[in-house]
Amino acid sequence: MKKKRMGFDIDGTVTDPNTFIPYLNKHFKKNLTLDHLIEYDLTSILGITEEQFWEWMGQFEGTIYSEAPIAMNAEQTLHEWSKHHDLVYITARRKHLTDITHQWFTEKQLPFDHIELVGKHDKLDAIKEHEVDIFFEDKHDNAVAIAEEFQIPVILLDTPYNRLPAPELVIRATNWLEAKAWVERWLAEQALQRQ
Repeated sequence: MKKKRMGFDIDGTVTDPNTFIPYLNKHFKKNLTLDHLIEYDLTSILGITEEQFWEWMGQFEGTIYSEAPIAMNAEQTLHEWSKHHDLVYITARRKHLTDITHQWFTEKQLPFDHIELVGKHDKLDAIKEHEVDIFFEDKHDNAVAIAEEFQIPVILLDTPYNRLPAPELVIRATNWLEAKAWVERWLAEQALQRQ
């Protein structure tokens, strides 16, 4: 089997998509569940300005990221894949969160070959630089842009905020086990094509 370079978003993909909800509920006095988050931009759901949101993020993001639980079945899958493939994490997190991010991976004992904090949602330059063969994402427009730009499969981990239609190369997976099954089939097909 030829080694692949697998690219992963972190938040809402490797971490549980519910991660932010208890903090949002506590601070903004809401009773939100994941089903309430039908769009990626939280400002309209919370009824706050962009400025208020980033002020809140500046205060709490370090704590939220350092305490984030891993998405169910992601850990075992990543460990299995790390034996045969390179795992490259490309996140929109801002650079000042580098230490917290690396510390989280170390504490959770999650395998990685590289972690890049790009500080914005546009990950295209980083994906090109790292020559990623497949990507895992939870943000709909990112998934579509990556699939269309690089003609690679993008696994979109299903959440209420990413349910718009998507092109063929964007593969919706309801969970990590479904994602893993699709990837295993894809790897097998790739191996056959090279014979």
